[in-house]
Amino acid sequence: MTSPSKLTHISAASLEALPSRIAYLRQFIDFTASDAAALHAAAPVIGPLVPAVVDAVYTKLLSFDITAAAFVPRQTGFAGEAPADIRDLSHSHPQIKFRKDFLARYLAKLVALDYESPESWEYLDKVAVMHTGKAGFAHRAKKPALRVEYIHCAILLGFVEGILVDAVMGHPDLDTPTKTAVLRAVNKILWIQNDLFARHYITDAAAVAATKVVLDKSVAATAVLGLIAAGAVLARFLL
Repeated sequence: MTSPSKLTHISAASLEALPSRIAYLRQFIDFTASDAAALHAAAPVIGPLVPAVVDAVYTKLLSFDITAAAFVPRQTGFAGEAPADIRDLSHSHPQIKFRKDFLARYLAKLVALDYESPESWEYLDKVAVMHTGKAGFAHRAKKPALRVEYIHCAILLGFVEGILVDAVMGHPDLDTPTKTAVLRAVNKILWIQNDLFARHYITDAAAVAATKVVLDKSVAATAVLGLIAAGAVLARFLL
């Protein structure tokens, strides 16, 4: 049994704020400076793989109508001709090339971000927000909403990790300890990214309960005021 003196207290309310949520996630999954260093060291290895990873991701996304449908509406910032139908989509379509560029930049950032900087975690959080239909980044504030359901975001992260595992494990110039360190770090950062997606799609029971308490108090207060008002009106007739 865990000794009470060794328990770390984490309040559910604290997880609503991004900094304290990240602190908890990092502590729980043990994402340390060593993991960040492993990601940075992997940049020369992962960087050249990015185009192939991006192609594999979009081959997968365009192989299902439910995921391909998200790329039919005009994408924010894309000035060319939008596809009229899912059947118009391909790797060579200008709008798909536009989206592939965003993914390539994201993957490059994963092995370059300063993970001690709050701005880095804010960036990863905004990547999640922008898929919910809300404006994650300032340039999307007055643009058409982009909505991709959580199931597709989550499973895509797993797909990307699988590609990276194969690439790192098969790399001829990396020794086993380096491969292990890189893959552990990749696994941790993608799970944290997954939680940041979940954060904006899934409502925790604690948050629902807190909202219910506020609503219940509001309803109760309204009811009390109503009774007071009714009593005052009734008193007029009785006096």
